[in-house]
Amino acid sequence: MSEAGPDLVVAGAGGGLLAALRAARNGLQVLVVEASEHYRRGNNTSISTAMIPGVGSRWQSAAGVDDSVERFVDDVARKTKGQGDLALAAALARASAPMLEWMADDLGFPLSLVTDFQYPGHSAHRCHTLEGRHGSVLLDQLVRAVEAEERIDLFVPARLTDVLLDDDGAVRAVVVTTPDGSSEEIETRAVLLATNGYAGNPELVAQYLPEIADAQYHGSETSRGDALRIGTALGADVAHLDAYQGHAALSKHASTLVGWATVMHGGVVVNAEGRRFGDETAGYSEFAPLLAREPGAEGWIIVDREIHTRCLAFTDYVHCVEAGAVLWADDVEQLAAVTKLPVDALAAELAATAAAATGERVDDFGRTDFDHPLAGPYAAVKIVPALFHSQGGLVVDADARVLRGDGTAIEGLYASGGAAQGISGHGASGYLAGNGLLPALGLAYLAADHVASAHPDA
Repeated sequence: MSEAGPDLVVAGAGGGLLAALRAARNGLQVLVVEASEHYRRGNNTSISTAMIPGVGSRWQSAAGVDDSVERFVDDVARKTKGQGDLALAAALARASAPMLEWMADDLGFPLSLVTDFQYPGHSAHRCHTLEGRHGSVLLDQLVRAVEAEERIDLFVPARLTDVLLDDDGAVRAVVVTTPDGSSEEIETRAVLLATNGYAGNPELVAQYLPEIADAQYHGSETSRGDALRIGTALGADVAHLDAYQGHAALSKHASTLVGWATVMHGGVVVNAEGRRFGDETAGYSEFAPLLAREPGAEGWIIVDREIHTRCLAFTDYVHCVEAGAVLWADDVEQLAAVTKLPVDALAAELAATAAAATGERVDDFGRTDFDHPLAGPYAAVKIVPALFHSQGGLVVDADARVLRGDGTAIEGLYASGGAAQGISGHGASGYLAGNGLLPALGLAYLAADHVASAHPDA
């Protein structure tokens, strides 16, 4: 690191680590500041399902998948009802395939394309992941690469508490505070705020996300809105602060994700009265506030042996099995007994959905994709709604630069992931699978390239 300080400071050791690696590979000196000493297992990257959308990747080509930037943007527009930032979605889509292929070729990440099922809202198979389909695997890969890179220093635990500008309004330094309360000013010309959003701050959640405020928070304790506080103090514009990723498939017993692949492979969700209450295939995020409004704010995911076997590809689901959260029954009567659901209501619901799955009747909620009729033996997992992370934040451009209200960039200040405005529009319904990781990794990648372009001799 030069006497003038690092070329780039990254606040947050989640998806922001990709920016550190990309910048270091471009010859820059990087400092990563992370508030939690438990970040390897506690941040939102590590608890994700490691699904990274990629448009036009070589894995798609090998699988014969027809995809394009325009198709991805259309999917975002449709899911967000036209309220998402489509220019940012296009920028992320254009960067996604080069980023994923760089991760595979330069960093050695063993990526693959998910083709055994498709998440709601995606019109093509475009989610790329790692074996186990769990964010802890992704973060472990990132951390190992960072620790092997001599141009990157890690400062953990420490919190980036302020960004200082010079007289021209450009970044000149950051203030880093350690748990003992001492602070240090570090000179730098570029800062990436990758501290996630504000979902770990109950006051901000109550203010911006009241419909999900009483749900269980399932995210990093350090997601307290630091980027919002720092950015707005510097004059940054904000957008879509009411956007969030919810999830309707958090195991009440295991406190881990059951996973929505259960639904997309044909499973159904019933409430505490044994009744379905919506089209589950609309999406797991928008189903969270629906579940929160049901009696007792809890329900059950019901699957069969075939779905159970398919879902063992997901580490989260395996954890549910190992924790004893998956209850088995040979028939509907036994299923009602182990779940303590009303047998008549449950039997009628499963019979109706089986008839809809075979085309004998139209589903009451308009669901058209059941994959197959459920058949015993059945498995059930008790679920509660959860808030994973906020999706609104600082307004950024196609280079991840933070913008003021007048559209000008704050020179040297960047944001990624939940710190940035994202592409999910408003509320919970605009969230597409990967709308967390794509802006987390994609904006980090774009920010690093933009910083490197200002250091051509690095």
